Amino acid sequence: MQLIKKIFAIPRIIYFFIPIIIIIFLFTHFLSNAVEVSSIEFIGEATLPRGLIFKKTEVGGLSGITYDAKNNLYYAISDDRGQKAAARFYTLKIDLSKGSLQKDTVIPVSVTTLLNENGQKFRPSETDTEGIALTNKATVFISSEGDVRKLINPFIKEFSLSSGREIATLPIPNKFLPDKTSQKGIRNNLAFESLTITPDKKHIFTATENALIQDGVAAKPNIGSPCRILQYNLLNNQPEKEFLYQTEPVTPFLDLTGKFASGLPDLLALDNQGHFLSLERSFTGLGFAISLFQVSLEGADDIHKIDSLLAVDSKNIKPVKKKLLLDLRTLDVLLDNIEGLTLGPKLPDSQQSLILVSDNNFNSLQRTQILAFKIKIETPLIRLLRRLFPNYNH
Repeated sequence: MQLIKKIFAIPRIIYFFIPIIIIIFLFTHFLSNAVEVSSIEFIGEATLPRGLIFKKTEVGGLSGITYDAKNNLYYAISDDRGQKAAARFYTLKIDLSKGSLQKDTVIPVSVTTLLNENGQKFRPSETDTEGIALTNKATVFISSEGDVRKLINPFIKEFSLSSGREIATLPIPNKFLPDKTSQKGIRNNLAFESLTITPDKKHIFTATENALIQDGVAAKPNIGSPCRILQYNLLNNQPEKEFLYQTEPVTPFLDLTGKFASGLPDLLALDNQGHFLSLERSFTGLGFAISLFQVSLEGADDIHKIDSLLAVDSKNIKPVKKKLLLDLRTLDVLLDNIEGLTLGPKLPDSQQSLILVSDNNFNSLQRTQILAFKIKIETPLIRLLRRLFPNYNH
């Protein structure tokens, strides 16, 4: 009888461990997987006046934007190459207190001139500043595309938020640098448009807007371009990984100008595990095509040791994963040249805001356009709980 009791006691032990195993599986599997934007809602548009003069500078060319949650301010970099004024970024207030973006609620509050390591303004045409990302040290990192025609290298530099003075420079791998033979490196005006820092401030990412010369073709009608995402470790300021990002082929619509352009102008880190929003922007001949994607580095191959994708069988390289989140052409909005994005504050209903900004190219026919969205960012575990318990609200 005792033997029989022992035999029947074994399943009880199993039943005891089953829930523990399930809990361990849920936490190890779901907590490590990708966050996801489960919903997105357009909540308004604002524009700055054309030719707006602020503190003796023309506000325009806003190519990147980053949010300062501590002070509820935004810093937007201008890509003016020193033609209108010295290299600079603007501090903006954007009022989302009513849960939407209203007309005339985007206000410039200051402008900061960038200074080099010697405390001097950058010379005209020396920079093409495109991306900006805020640290937790009262500094910003700023990326510049340089100028291939003049063999001016791209850069990623750290600047003081208050004085605008250069503090540090990140090394750029040689494969990205232009050379006299035009056989390698970035393409002109298709380099480091994007810049984003992970929430834990340990890594910074940038990406080429189009392929390096030695990696493949620039984007053409119906043909995408193989870009590189470049990851830096901010603990030692060194580049450590690169990933392949393939832009979408875009079909021009009434391409009357013949000036098709398409690429990757910005990235936004959503967490510390390699999950992003990406912005792809195309000029299609009649207006702009703008798309938001969810991006994951999970499973993507590190290609930092590959100097040329054309020299290897790139079909065997696993690119980053992409999922279309929103085609902005579906909005009832006349889109301009959207180039920057950032998470903003929590809205009154506790949902997350997202801000996009356009580069007007200092063109009287274009606008500095700000678009606002409400998004819900969820982990797989939260999504599972909502499916199991419909009334669950995290």
